Amino acid sequence: MPTSAMARLRRTPATWSPTVRWTVLVALSILFAAGLQLMQLPAALLLGPMVAAILMASAGGAVRIARPIFFLAQGIVGVMIVGYLPSSVLAKILSAWPIFAAGTLSTLLAACLLGWAMARSRVLPGTTAIWGSSPGAATAMTLMCEAYGADMRLVAFMQYTRVVACAVVATLVARLIGVSAAAPPVDWLSPSGAWSGVAAPLAIAFAGAVAGAWLRIPGGALLMPMPIGMAAKLVAGVSLALPTPILAASYAVIGWAIGMRFSTETLAHAARVFPRVLASILALIAVCGGFAALLAPLAGIDPVTAYLATSPGGADSVAIIAASTRVDIPFVMAMQAARFLLVLIAGPALARFLSRAPAAAGQNSS
Repeated sequence: MPTSAMARLRRTPATWSPTVRWTVLVALSILFAAGLQLMQLPAALLLGPMVAAILMASAGGAVRIARPIFFLAQGIVGVMIVGYLPSSVLAKILSAWPIFAAGTLSTLLAACLLGWAMARSRVLPGTTAIWGSSPGAATAMTLMCEAYGADMRLVAFMQYTRVVACAVVATLVARLIGVSAAAPPVDWLSPSGAWSGVAAPLAIAFAGAVAGAWLRIPGGALLMPMPIGMAAKLVAGVSLALPTPILAASYAVIGWAIGMRFSTETLAHAARVFPRVLASILALIAVCGGFAALLAPLAGIDPVTAYLATSPGGADSVAIIAASTRVDIPFVMAMQAARFLLVLIAGPALARFLSRAPAAAGQNSS
């Protein structure tokens, strides 16, 4: 490497040109994402870029993510979510709705109570603890929370700590109790997608993101493509599968946008509250394990199927674990999809309702 180039890199990130900052950011993102993938951790393609952006921002080397690009990335993720939901998921849920209602509501209420308790203790500012405790839909909750007064950085910290912790515990449970399948694991929720059919899902993502931003709906860039995509999928039979490079780029943009908001002060606060956040996550995992013990005999399913169905982690990581274990995969994914939809529909309203309680309690005690 030329001496002048080495001298430029020896400067602090705050003095780097935008070109150098972007080059380092992309290189670090690829490195971290690849490392997390090798460790088989969930959401590696989002977490890797997020960690890289946090390091750059905290060192003074932040870059600007254009809002239209950020909105389009959210739209693509919204289309991807709808593409993951099987067309038969509603029929599966309706066929045994009491079981699915009990399983989803119990997990959501347990998470809300834990988030409310953390908000009451003033561990995290405002509604952050409530949004961060939401069981599932991590990316959606992170992107929507800011419009409701929560700190997106700390919500992301809580959400993805939960996703990783749940994936680790679910993997251990499946290996200790479950029987591994003879076939190699199948990634059920990551269709590669044919490039020839990419125009329709991208158009839906773009139109939905524009509509959401124009209507000023909280999280609209993520949410609006979902009903459009579901209608196109069910009525017109449109395939919403997207090529992995497009999904990876969208994850990276979202990870960068979140990570660039971090500062040394935010990181210090996250480190201080980490023990309490982890304790809350482990408590939620234990409670959901108790729900699984009750669900197994009621639904007539095996314990591992019940545990994976009630796991409060990410649906993608649960699907990967389920695919490598002899469990009832349709039941697991239907329960995960039902909870995801419930969190999307009821999550914002519950967060607003619960956020008033800590504020009122604080006023009464003063």
